[in-house]
Amino acid sequence: MFGLTEEQIANIGLTWGLGGLIVFMLFIIYDLARKSKAGRFGAFILFFVLGFGIFGFLLKNLISWLLDI
Repeated sequence: MFGLTEEQIANIGLTWGLGGLIVFMLFIIYDLARKSKAGRFGAFILFFVLGFGIFGFLLKNLISWLLDI
């Protein structure tokens, strides 16, 4: 497809597709904090706890890139 290998397509899809989903998840967390009237501390807790999984995923990719696995 367009002169790309399957590995390149998968890599592009993982990078941009997952990046888009992460941005969408951050919007959902923001909307949840706004609609629940959580306040600053509540919004911080929501972003910290729900965003911790995103941070873990990104950290896993960074470590595997640094170790060249």
